[in-house]
Amino acid sequence: MSFLRTVLNDSLIIHPPGFYIIGFETFPFISVYFIFLLFVYVVTVLFNSLVIYVIVFNHCLHTAKFLAVVNLAVIDLFLNTSIIPSMIKTFLVKDNFIPFNLCLVQMFFYYMFGTLESYALAILAYDRLIAICFPLRHNSINTLRSMSCIVGLTWSFALGIIAFSTGIMTQLSFCSSVRVFSYFCDYAPVFRLACNDYTLHWSTATFLTFLNLVVPFAFILLSYISILVTVFRMKSLDSRVKALATCVEHIILVAVFYIPLITIFTIGFYLRLIDPDQRVLSLSLASCIPPCVNPIVYSLKTKEIKIRALALVRQNKIGTPQTNQQKSNPLRVNKTQQKPICLCSE
Repeated sequence: MSFLRTVLNDSLIIHPPGFYIIGFETFPFISVYFIFLLFVYVVTVLFNSLVIYVIVFNHCLHTAKFLAVVNLAVIDLFLNTSIIPSMIKTFLVKDNFIPFNLCLVQMFFYYMFGTLESYALAILAYDRLIAICFPLRHNSINTLRSMSCIVGLTWSFALGIIAFSTGIMTQLSFCSSVRVFSYFCDYAPVFRLACNDYTLHWSTATFLTFLNLVVPFAFILLSYISILVTVFRMKSLDSRVKALATCVEHIILVAVFYIPLITIFTIGFYLRLIDPDQRVLSLSLASCIPPCVNPIVYSLKTKEIKIRALALVRQNKIGTPQTNQQKSNPLRVNKTQQKPICLCSE
């Protein structure tokens, strides 16, 4: 295989034409897993698109809370789009070669939206914190403008740090193996193939793991400690139950996303106490399932979104007969259509 050679700071940098993704070698029926991932991707696209459509086209839902929800839905959609089609192409279609530049592009988008996913869950925890601990000041603290700034800052931050970590990959020289043992162009498995010093990349990976997983997770834990303190100070048992009930779905999302990733990174990546194939399988599952589960567990369980989503589905089901009936009897007017109804929670 011929290698592309470039000169950087008077040293020879060797970039290969591309890499070969070779994960899942020891699993005999792995094609069944990727058929399952295809189903996961279809569900991810359908349900997150429904959530985005319902929020964007309902003016009543243009609030800080639902900006955080639609932010999560957009991230979920792009996160699985950045990885699942590529995995199906690589392992189900058996086309496992990826060009060098495309490898860096895939690496950038996967880690950018993975980072944004982590911070989006922290933003939802912030929304719950303000709503429960400061109920009288909720509308003045958590405004649409302030939430827009928070979301914009997280996107800018993720874009900057992931662009840096991906950009320094071009300083590595690959002069021997180009076989990446993972389910995509993964950061650590790629830089470990380099034949020059990758201390900077190892330090960057460790720092970003802490910054993008541990810090948001710690913020979420502190938020829920504050929430619990506030809830147990409430005199009414009914108020306590209602306050905690609004947090159940978010806690499920946090558990589904953080616990598998932190466990796999700790046991498999640093301690290396897990089989490499099992680590790859577990990590791919932990990455692809949350974007599929999030809209079902959280967004579509929210009363305002649920009402409008069901109304949209029913409208699509009965829209054609109603149209035909109105054409046959134009003098008949549906009373429910005389005034637009806006069912927004205060």
